[in-house]
Amino acid sequence: MKFSNSWLRDWVNPQLTAQELADQITMAGLEVDGVEKVAGEFSGVVVGEILACEQHPDADKLRVCTVAGHPDGEMQVVCGAPNARAGIKIPFALVGAKLPGDFKIKKAKLRGVESFGMLCAQTELELGEDSDGIWELPEAAPTGQDLREYLQLDDETIEVDLTPNRSDCLGIAGIARDVGVLNRCAVCGPEITPVAQQIDDSLPVSLMAEEACPRYVGRVIRNIDIKATTPLWMQERLRRSGLRSIDPVVDVTNYVLLELGQPMHAFDLNKLSGGIKVRLAEKGEELTLLDGQEVKLQEGTLLITDDEKPLAMAGIMGGLDSSVTDSTRDIFLESAFFSPLAIAGKARSYGLHTDSSHRFERGVDYRLQEKAVERATQLLLDIVGGEPGPVHLRELSELMPAERHISLRRARVEQGLGVALGDDEIVDILTRLGLEKIEQNADGWTFLVPSFRFDIAIEADLLEELARVYGYNRIPSESFTAALDIVPQEESEIAQSALEQTLLARGYNEAITFSFIDSDSAALFDPKAEPVALQNPISAELAVMRTSLIPGLCKSLQYNLNRQQNRVRLFETGLRFVPNGNSVADLKQEPMVAGLVYGSRFAENWTGGKDLVDFYDIKADVEALLAHCGLEGLGAEEGFRFEAGEHPALHPGQCARIYRGEREVGVVGALHPQLQKKLDLPKAAFVFELSLEALGQARLPAFRPLSRFPEVRRDLALLIDADVPAASMVETAIEAAGETLTDLKIFDVYQGKGIDFNRKSVAMGLTFQHPSRTLNDDEINAAVDSVVGKLEQKYNASLR
Repeated sequence: MKFSNSWLRDWVNPQLTAQELADQITMAGLEVDGVEKVAGEFSGVVVGEILACEQHPDADKLRVCTVAGHPDGEMQVVCGAPNARAGIKIPFALVGAKLPGDFKIKKAKLRGVESFGMLCAQTELELGEDSDGIWELPEAAPTGQDLREYLQLDDETIEVDLTPNRSDCLGIAGIARDVGVLNRCAVCGPEITPVAQQIDDSLPVSLMAEEACPRYVGRVIRNIDIKATTPLWMQERLRRSGLRSIDPVVDVTNYVLLELGQPMHAFDLNKLSGGIKVRLAEKGEELTLLDGQEVKLQEGTLLITDDEKPLAMAGIMGGLDSSVTDSTRDIFLESAFFSPLAIAGKARSYGLHTDSSHRFERGVDYRLQEKAVERATQLLLDIVGGEPGPVHLRELSELMPAERHISLRRARVEQGLGVALGDDEIVDILTRLGLEKIEQNADGWTFLVPSFRFDIAIEADLLEELARVYGYNRIPSESFTAALDIVPQEESEIAQSALEQTLLARGYNEAITFSFIDSDSAALFDPKAEPVALQNPISAELAVMRTSLIPGLCKSLQYNLNRQQNRVRLFETGLRFVPNGNSVADLKQEPMVAGLVYGSRFAENWTGGKDLVDFYDIKADVEALLAHCGLEGLGAEEGFRFEAGEHPALHPGQCARIYRGEREVGVVGALHPQLQKKLDLPKAAFVFELSLEALGQARLPAFRPLSRFPEVRRDLALLIDADVPAASMVETAIEAAGETLTDLKIFDVYQGKGIDFNRKSVAMGLTFQHPSRTLNDDEINAAVDSVVGKLEQKYNASLR
């Protein structure tokens, strides 16, 4: 909302400078974007009158003018403007005048003819956009008066960046109301009285889109003089508000929009067929807008039509075919209330944004329409004359917004604001804002919300109004105090931050992705799942809830690769959403941690190799996370184990499922080659996903006495079938070795020359130790024989 300071002062005039006023309303929640002068810096320019105008003797495009307005009498000025002629009033820059850009006017000689001054265009004074000729001032302009004084150019424009909830301030009346309340000043707007009808003409109105437009006001005005000139004061107020003057009728509707906040439109009455209909667009309809753009109307767009054709997109823009032109004699003025939901988003869907749509989308006072028509009629009769008909109101009262009554508890004021306000001050602030006190009791008050405040609905809204008018800077700042009990944390509980720090220490970076993904990605990574679809997705790419965190990490990988980041380590913690029934209530929300590695094993450096990451790199990272649970060691109950498995998104030969006891808690592996190709990844990517719940509890450390007796190690090299998992061998060996086995490590695996193609050699180191004595050879040999025998029996193993 942009307006001139002087216009606002006609309504309310606090003893503040323009900058002080801007600071005040900013602190009241109406943020000011800027305060600027309404005209460029110039001096020495007066209202001049061309008394005579003759052709320059030596130049076809120049004229020699005799101009009145100089304190010393008539002056000769050479001018090249095509509209220079005798009898018009113009801006006359005297010799010695300074124009914008620090341009000084001097006595000159043009093609041998002396010139004492300059006749100015709007652009040369930074007072408009017209540069085609000298600026023609009204005939009533007083010759010789200083132009700045005549146009009241010692003024500023104030631009307010309003939040969407404050649509009531999209007019001078609303801004003035708030300024009056803030300064306890009287607000004196123009007197708007009903204009008596002179004719009986009116148009029938049919509201066919009842919920979208429950209220419509119209008036016929005949025999106007469209060739009349818009008064300069109105042109200036429009210009200072960012609008240009077009013709008197359009200027008046724009003026009322800026003054009262009510958008209006005027139709050429003689271009209408029958009555007015407010309805929704039908398939195939078209409309040429005022800006000349031809649009194919979407079904559901609210229209103003006559009996034959669309006339305007309601609340957005009028049509060209029914617009007011130079030949218009009779007009039909409309002023309506359109539901914000009916207009919201419609303008943008056509690539438009207008002053009308900006207001209707946010909400216009649903009781303002008659007042706006009366005000526009007053102004039109003063400018273009005419004979007004009756104001015709069509209203569907049952579909109008309902009255809102809000109770404000006295005790809630101090509790909510932190400052005590007197009863009289509370009532004074709210009533000056337009609310009406309808009831008072021991607990507080009940107020009726005015029709122009769409944003006030609950008690908290009234507290907000009190706070901003009272002054946020007057409310004391105090630190909150409260008795806080320290919640004990179980020693066995693993903090999520500890897991995150482990991954960060191993070179990962944390990613945060959307909880929504596109349905195609969901099908690629988890084709068996039926993800929950959003009813109102932000976009097609964010249409369903993720059943895994891996798709988001893969998308982040693509983003990084497209920006030449070829070594990527990412992890994310968050929820996945797994359907567990037919209703949303059955949806399982599981906290997970997922990771992804891609590219070289080590960061680029002069000593590092260029090896790429493989399955065992990411498996080591997973094992580092599992180590937080303290379940490593021989025979640990509920320990973690990896088992070869399958997953639709992972490589069949490089995928392992992770178990804690008998419960599956995660998966790790390489992306499936087909998926890798679809994602356009040049190299293999490795991922993991683990349940945070499974990692949440650790085994508490317990002391175990150290044995003082020597340990004995025996190494075995066994030939077994190539498809036997090493983990199964280890588990069997531990079980067979007995209690004296303290450690078992696989230190070599070999396949190749000298060994059957279907077999492999696995070398294990077994360490034995007794806590209270030295083991003898017979005991160790018996344990080793037991291990070998068990492996031979279970896996057809043989000593190499």
